[in-house]
Amino acid sequence: MTTSFGAPNAAIVKDPKLQIARSFSGLKNVSSLILLTKFPQASTPASNVGSATAIKAVSTPLKPDTSVEHKRSKVEIIKEHSNFIRYPLNEELLTDSPNVNEAATQIIKFHGSYQQYNRDERGTRSYSFMLRTKNPSGKVSNKLYLVMDDLADQFGIGTLRLTTRQTFQLHGVLKKDLKTVMSTIIKSMGSTLGACGDLNRNVLAPAAPFFRKDYLLAQKTAEDIAALLTPQSGFYYDMWVDGEQFLSAESPEVVKARKDNSHGTNFPNSPEPIYGTQFMPRKFKVAVTVPTDNSVDLFTNDIGVVVVSDADGEPQGFHIYVGGGMGRTHRLESTFPRLAEPLGYVPKDDILYAVKAIAVTQRENGRRDDRKYSRMKYLLSSWGIEKFRSVVEQYYGKKFKPCHELPDWEFKSYLGWHEQGDGGLFCGLHVDNGRIKGAMKTVLREIVEKYNLNLRITPNQNIILCDVRQAWKRPITTALAQGGLLQPRYVDPLNLTAMACPAFPLCPLAITEAERGIPDILKRIRAVFEKVGLKYNESVVIRITGCPNGCARPYMAELGLVGDGPNSYQIWLGGNQSQTSLAKAFKDKVKLHNLEGVLEPLFYHWKRKRLSKESFGDFTVRMGTDKLLEMVDKWEGIPLSTSRYNLKLFADKETFEAMDALARVQDKNAHQLAMEVIRHYVATHKKHMH
Repeated sequence: MTTSFGAPNAAIVKDPKLQIARSFSGLKNVSSLILLTKFPQASTPASNVGSATAIKAVSTPLKPDTSVEHKRSKVEIIKEHSNFIRYPLNEELLTDSPNVNEAATQIIKFHGSYQQYNRDERGTRSYSFMLRTKNPSGKVSNKLYLVMDDLADQFGIGTLRLTTRQTFQLHGVLKKDLKTVMSTIIKSMGSTLGACGDLNRNVLAPAAPFFRKDYLLAQKTAEDIAALLTPQSGFYYDMWVDGEQFLSAESPEVVKARKDNSHGTNFPNSPEPIYGTQFMPRKFKVAVTVPTDNSVDLFTNDIGVVVVSDADGEPQGFHIYVGGGMGRTHRLESTFPRLAEPLGYVPKDDILYAVKAIAVTQRENGRRDDRKYSRMKYLLSSWGIEKFRSVVEQYYGKKFKPCHELPDWEFKSYLGWHEQGDGGLFCGLHVDNGRIKGAMKTVLREIVEKYNLNLRITPNQNIILCDVRQAWKRPITTALAQGGLLQPRYVDPLNLTAMACPAFPLCPLAITEAERGIPDILKRIRAVFEKVGLKYNESVVIRITGCPNGCARPYMAELGLVGDGPNSYQIWLGGNQSQTSLAKAFKDKVKLHNLEGVLEPLFYHWKRKRLSKESFGDFTVRMGTDKLLEMVDKWEGIPLSTSRYNLKLFADKETFEAMDALARVQDKNAHQLAMEVIRHYVATHKKHMH
């Protein structure tokens, strides 16, 4: 079994003779407390990696033997010295400066906040904090929604942002107001704990409030996994509500699974039995769903869990998928998006133990030297699924059974009105890029308050009103329309599936626009659709991010635009509408003003060469990158029908080359420029004739 010194009090190995007694005293360097200089490792597959990728969850490397001293990232050292995610944030919050120092910027992430500044403004940086809530299954109580709505006006920028992980983001909170805002959320039974940072993030599940056994179990399982992997050391409550605990009731199964150490998963006597001092190597994402329902983008998660039921609809167990993830770095081929792959099947009562075993495998073996490679997808990629499975099985204590055959996946948006199955209705509302603002915000608040509704946030940045009585449907529909929240049939199909991350002005990682740029980009794409003869009801999944980290999951889109420079995007093609296929990088550095030059030939040829009902993503996969690049490179505009016009523009090579050189200066081709010249000539002479 691999060992870890991440826990403050003991390292865990099967052989009791190898245990080390240690204590943790405040912020002292832990390495001085290690009592043994050498520590033999038991031989298991996990300890035989033998490469730089096998960085263990050590809080400090073993001392005298420098040959085994692994390089660790700066964040690992900050975590080690933080006294379980308190220091130096506890001191930085007391200073008068509008920002916190670099170490506290890392630590506050675990509390659910990112430090930001307005990148539109030049000169002195105006710092603020973005807060992100934790809402397993996207569930939002009536009280919490109204509190978040108030906080946005009182302490934020007057808007609420729904995220692709079923949470709220509250932008623009000043440092001096952080404690007020955080404590208000906590006292309203909300939380931001672990919404960011190196630990389990918000757990996704279908937001639809269907009164069905499989959906209810998926949502309960998401909540139980979230509780299992919630930090236990109290740092969050110490910081924001002076140590007062506001824990929601946990199921006995969660408490039992957390405490269980029969397979060496835990740090005994530690304030953090699962995480130790070092937590996870990087963010860790989990989604739960039911067969066919891929509203959660299942394959983009570190762990994907699927409820498996018998013929009578009675849930029996779960399929588990592992190793998905979106983030990558431009011009670094060793970083990549990856789809989760099947790990195996577990009976219903074992799911928490299996999830814990997977998390511990990543905790112990995920890289901690270079954060670009710290996600679990790189461990899977390095080890392969067989080795990964065998190590997880040691922590799980059982063998995984093989996965069953599942029906095809489809993306479900749950927009519009639906029956819940218990007599009530729910209404899914499309919110462009998840930004609730202006009249929409006012109307939503009035409805939620008047009818005392609970809500759910979807993984597509939309919101669902739950438990609506039949008699309320008409007045609610009327009120929603007044706030611009239209029924899906009145929204452009391109908008319904499009997503963008916030990017500028507040995201520190943004390279170019996403949320602010997408409305205009979608209008331009709609214009190209019309130009090449595509119908209004035809659609393409479009996702845009301001950087390659992939928050809006662009690598699953049929058309993904990933910021790679000022007003410049890398174009990805080949995802599909059910979110089960990874797109491929197609073209780098496409300038915003030249998007049509790339998209027009692609959509034109899709319209003419597609198979029956073939989606754009499937068409691009069938054609292949080389053929698509040829379509774009040789494009001279939509060909004029030869039966109506017999127009050969260039009789001699010299004229063509001269025109081509002039055209290139304007980012056009020779044919386009020649047609413009001819149109201008004809228009001018028409005037003279009149």
